Amino acid sequence: MKQTLRNEIELLKQKHTENDLHNYSAQIFERLIQTEKFQEAKCILAYYSFWGEVFTHDFIEEYAHDKKIILPVVKKNRLVLKEYRGKNELHLSDYGILEPTGPDFTDYSQIDLGVIPGVVFDRSLNRLGRGKAYYDNLLPLLDNVYLVGVCFSFQLIKKIPVEPHDFKMNCVITQNETII
Repeated sequence: MKQTLRNEIELLKQKHTENDLHNYSAQIFERLIQTEKFQEAKCILAYYSFWGEVFTHDFIEEYAHDKKIILPVVKKNRLVLKEYRGKNELHLSDYGILEPTGPDFTDYSQIDLGVIPGVVFDRSLNRLGRGKAYYDNLLPLLDNVYLVGVCFSFQLIKKIPVEPHDFKMNCVITQNETII
C-alpha cells in the first residue's frame, strides 16, 4: 500500500514541469515565513532538496544570514545533522544530494522549527517518506521542535496508512493551504 502511494505520487509529479515545482515551492515558503512559528524561530532544521522535492535552496540562502540553518546528512544509514555554512561548504554525497561539511550538530534542543520533506502527507498531519526510515529515527529525538511538513498539493491526500513509529507533523503546508 505505501509503495503504491509513492508510485502514484511520482506519476503525478511527472505531470508538472520543474518550473511549476519551483513556483509551487516559492508559494509554500511564502506561507511558511508568514507563520509566527517561523518568525520566532532562531534555529531551523531544513533539508537541501533534490529534484522532485519542495525546492529549498532559495529559502535556505535567504534565511541563513538571520537564522541558524541545520541540514541532515546521510551517514551509515541514519541522519546526522550539520550546520549550513554556505554553498561553498557543500559537497555532493553518494546519493547525489548536496550536503554540508563540518562537525555534527548535536544540540537538538536549539532547534525551534523543522521543515520536513515527505512523499505523501495526509490531512491528519501524518507523513509517508521514501521508506528508508531516516526521519522516523530522527524525529523522536527532536523534543519541542515544531514540525512543518512541506509538500505540493498533489502530495496531500485524505488518509495514509500509519505505523506506530510514524511521527505526526504539527502542520502541513502546500502551495494552496496550511493544515494545522
